[in-house]
Amino acid sequence: MSITLSSASLPVFRNALTHLHHLLEKARADATARGYDPQVLVAYRLAPDMLPFKSQVFIACDAAKLCAARLSGLEAPKFDDTENTLEELQARIQKTIDWIATVPASAVDGQEAREITFPVGKTASRTMLGEDYLKTWALPNMFFHITTAYAILRHNGVPLGKRDYLVGAGG
Repeated sequence: MSITLSSASLPVFRNALTHLHHLLEKARADATARGYDPQVLVAYRLAPDMLPFKSQVFIACDAAKLCAARLSGLEAPKFDDTENTLEELQARIQKTIDWIATVPASAVDGQEAREITFPVGKTASRTMLGEDYLKTWALPNMFFHITTAYAILRHNGVPLGKRDYLVGAGG
């Protein structure tokens, strides 16, 4: 079986977001076990000029769903970025996973040369071919924000390891 645009995107998004969901579950368990308010994690940032944990989750979900939508020509669901608890963030991740599961592979495959124009920051945009957009923008962006979320949790003592990041609840 050869690699297709859908096989390089849709299952990768679902898998990575499922692992992110698992990280939040471990964070919830840690807060309960150690007796601290999990809201500390939701607002935490590693540096004063970076986005907080919840924004890392928002952007990871958005990178995946918007890439799937842009490649397939489907409209992605809109989320209001109002989630403020670990449970609400997990629900957002699950909604993203569930929507990506509805994207037909046939709508993504063959879109390697499709021009994708997307916002970059608040005022700029960029245009890339579909395959380049997936490989050099959407996937790295999603993984960057999942990794940052992992780092925030780990920095705060949530007992996570590489296995949690790569295998999630399945490992």
